[in-house]
Amino acid sequence: MNKDLTKKFSSGHATCAGCGIPAIVRTVLGATDKPVIVSNATGCLEVTTTIYPATSWKVPYIHSVFGNAAATAAGIDAAQKALEKSGKLKNPAKIIAFGGDGGTYDIGLQALSGALERGHDFLYVCYDNEGYMNTGGQRSGATPYGANTETAPVGSQSFGKTQQRKDMMEIVKAHGIKYLAQANVAYLPDLKRKAQKALNTPGPSFLLVLQPCTQIWKFPTSEYVNIGKLATETNFWPLFEISAQGGSALGGEDYKYEINHIPKQIKPIEEFLKTQGRFKHLFKEKNLEVIKEIQKTVDENFEKLAKRAQIS
Repeated sequence: MNKDLTKKFSSGHATCAGCGIPAIVRTVLGATDKPVIVSNATGCLEVTTTIYPATSWKVPYIHSVFGNAAATAAGIDAAQKALEKSGKLKNPAKIIAFGGDGGTYDIGLQALSGALERGHDFLYVCYDNEGYMNTGGQRSGATPYGANTETAPVGSQSFGKTQQRKDMMEIVKAHGIKYLAQANVAYLPDLKRKAQKALNTPGPSFLLVLQPCTQIWKFPTSEYVNIGKLATETNFWPLFEISAQGGSALGGEDYKYEINHIPKQIKPIEEFLKTQGRFKHLFKEKNLEVIKEIQKTVDENFEKLAKRAQIS
């Protein structure tokens, strides 16, 4: 694999200090030696890496609008297949679409669903920082229950977001794709292995990668790796992959779930929540029940995952 990670994505971008997005991009792009074409939705990654007249991208790159990264990837795939059929292309590129959670869970869900359902050959990578961070920290479908955001603020009548986050992995799996995985920027070797596997899987594949946001989660810029690890050590963000086991892969019974990291000692969710300003209000007496509800949901979700992975 390409050891010089700056050959495809250079330094000099404008991401915030303490942002893990560049590490995610370099790790995914470095997981293949084949030519790569990138489709990138509007969001933190796009606006910080393409400030005119400069760019950090050293591979063919298309900036798509907020909701269209997957549709653009689908168009690239269709074009490559047409060129292959006519004999004009012998070495098709790997197609990678990058989008944040706003452009994946919400605005881009329709385009993503269509591209997955049609079976286009591409990898979709969602860097999930759990909100619309590029526009000031509004809640998204990925924002956790109880978080304080610009559009679900804490106040006398509210403890923050009152809805649970979407289960994006199960939504994507329902499209019958052959490989998808949940990863974390704090565990880059695991992410690289999953990116290699995804890029070697025919048809669509999907990576959901946790990306702690120092600005809107409100924590010191030096702490993003530690907070990412806490997300996994509390089972808030387990590392796992789902692989189709033959057939059409349209039924849940055709899938294998594998948990890639089980903490030796599972930490209580408070250890994760207390590191971030977006949850500080939950530690007031009147909101302690919200923390209990979050812990209950985390425990139930991991129990479901463990059952699917056949871990007792």
